[in-house]
Amino acid sequence: MAEPVTIVVDAMGGDNGPEVVLRGTHAALEADPDLHVIVCGPADVTGPFAAAHERCRAQATTEVIEMGEHPAGAVRKKKDSSIVVGCRLVKEGAADGFFSAGSTGACLAAATLVMGRVRGVKRPALGQVIPSYANPTLLVDVGANADCKPEYLVQFAQMGAAYARAIMGVESPRVGLLNIGAEETKGSEFAQATFEALRRDVPEFAGNCEGGNLLAGDFDVVVCDGFTGNVCLKTLEGTAKTLFSYLKDAFLSSTKSKLGAVLLKGDLSALKAKVSPDTYGGAPLLGVKGACIVGHGSSNELAVKNGILASATTVRSHVSEVIAGVVAGDAR
Repeated sequence: MAEPVTIVVDAMGGDNGPEVVLRGTHAALEADPDLHVIVCGPADVTGPFAAAHERCRAQATTEVIEMGEHPAGAVRKKKDSSIVVGCRLVKEGAADGFFSAGSTGACLAAATLVMGRVRGVKRPALGQVIPSYANPTLLVDVGANADCKPEYLVQFAQMGAAYARAIMGVESPRVGLLNIGAEETKGSEFAQATFEALRRDVPEFAGNCEGGNLLAGDFDVVVCDGFTGNVCLKTLEGTAKTLFSYLKDAFLSSTKSKLGAVLLKGDLSALKAKVSPDTYGGAPLLGVKGACIVGHGSSNELAVKNGILASATTVRSHVSEVIAGVVAGDAR
């Protein structure tokens, strides 16, 4: 029997409406018998769902933070929104973790302002598992911090390595710095200063990672500033979608290729699942008290399910506490 865990789910998060979020929540409850869920949202949305599920209760809220709103301003103004209330439930101890596919900026602001940072963490960072060829790679930061200092990336590396050990099962994670070349003298002044800081303070640091090598699996954790990481992530996602569009056109171009598509259907489905962000469910916000997983705005039922399960796994692996220990040890 697994450790019982309670996860708050933002029923109003995502582009596809609460119906998709609730279907994903149902699937997560089916998959994990020790999972308990609190669904946050309007009473007419969350109440009937909670009534139909034994390990679920509703937390009625009256406000929703929309995608286009200023994140910090919306968090301060809309205190009864599903995102803010969800994070508050974690802070108050009513829940162990929070999942939302809503506004990324609002989730980051609420988690940081309401749940709070782990003591000693300068900046929480958003990680994303990248389906590298040899083994998955955690890219940190992918959007929480557009402007960074070298010491921030040192903590990103420490938190990423802790996550890789606890969640990804990597005993000795190799940490890389995303850069324009493998040599230590490559890159901007910021990149060179960060290289020296990582080499000095992060035992797991294994050197620079060029963009072309990010998917090779040479590193278990790759760190960068949030601006670069977000552009990199969206480029990878866009490239994957484009390639599958090209493959679809090629397989539909003739009778012969259609026959080949039928024969390869299972393999193609497995490949698509491997590179799809839906498989990983969302990005962990590292450095906050409690588990916070932020899903993609376009999350479907599978992505919501996996995001909730990832939240539960993060709680059970005590990632927040491990990060607190790592940061405290570094401070000493």
